[in-house]
Amino acid sequence: MSTRRMDVVRAAELGTDDRKAWREIRAASGAPANPFMDPAFTAAVGLVRPRAAVAVLREDGCPVGYFPYERGPAGHGRAVGLGVSDSQGAVLRPGIRLDARALLRACALSTWEFDNLEAGQDPFLPHTTEELASPVVDIGDGFEPYTRTLRHSSPGFFKQVRAKERRLARQVGTVRFVYDDPDPGALRTLMAWKSAQYRRTGRRDRFAQAWITRLVERLARGDDPGCRGVLSVLYAAERPVAAHFGLCSPTVLSWWFPAYDRAYGKYSPGLLLLLRMLEAAAAHGIGMVDLGSGPARYKESFKTGDIRVYEGAVVRPVPGGALYRLARDPVRGARRFVRDRPALARAAARTLEEAGRLRRP
Repeated sequence: MSTRRMDVVRAAELGTDDRKAWREIRAASGAPANPFMDPAFTAAVGLVRPRAAVAVLREDGCPVGYFPYERGPAGHGRAVGLGVSDSQGAVLRPGIRLDARALLRACALSTWEFDNLEAGQDPFLPHTTEELASPVVDIGDGFEPYTRTLRHSSPGFFKQVRAKERRLARQVGTVRFVYDDPDPGALRTLMAWKSAQYRRTGRRDRFAQAWITRLVERLARGDDPGCRGVLSVLYAAERPVAAHFGLCSPTVLSWWFPAYDRAYGKYSPGLLLLLRMLEAAAAHGIGMVDLGSGPARYKESFKTGDIRVYEGAVVRPVPGGALYRLARDPVRGARRFVRDRPALARAAARTLEEAGRLRRP
């Protein structure tokens, strides 16, 4: 009979052997090579979030599973990088079965919250409260076959995007695109645009949180092929007009932080950048671009399909779990009520934008 043991290590201290085993287990699962599920992402979060940890499950001394998490007060746990991570869960060797609450007990957690749990996470699926669609673009057969599909499904949209790029070149200056731009100044420009967008729309400014800024800067400097940052920039007359910072593995690119200069808004530079980025990603061997959950009209225009992600929490029947339910259940219920009513959701978005306008100097 095999013996099972679990060790907990700090995420930043995950060793080379464990990273190798993690990736081998992940590859054997057949799941997409999403960079957020790579050990390099968890280790990067661990460097800016000291309470990030990894539970390592071993059978007869060999690793068979990894469970990354962050631990807060009262044993409240959350997915690593919650709020900016677009794919979450455990990495388990096929055939390994776990009880989610028993896993939390072994990690001294009262809860474990997630908002982008990937499909196939059987131990946690009974604890989900929302199923969300995450649009994806399949470019595995190359960019040209994708554009043929796009022309067929959205002919007017594709022509409009191409026409706007020609107009931008004609009225502003030569259009140039860089898929993997090493310029730290361009990254700072992108973060400033994104912060302004968050404030303008009344949403929490993620880049006002120091750990997120440090995480993005660290990933931008990294070169780990399993999870590395890619900064893509669209220039017109040598001025940046749109940019995106995302994470990629050898086969998956995650759409993460896009933004553009509003002075060029009439040209839809964000759409121009995304189309150029899809072309470059396909040329670099990327098979899928994950646009992330959350409604956006442009995602519906570009996507070729959807994958499912889940929101929810595993809650143990302990005092910390009860406190979590008291704090989170009403909020989650209210958000679900609004999301399920499109007219109300649009009104809420307008209210947030007005609040953002009033806050601006």
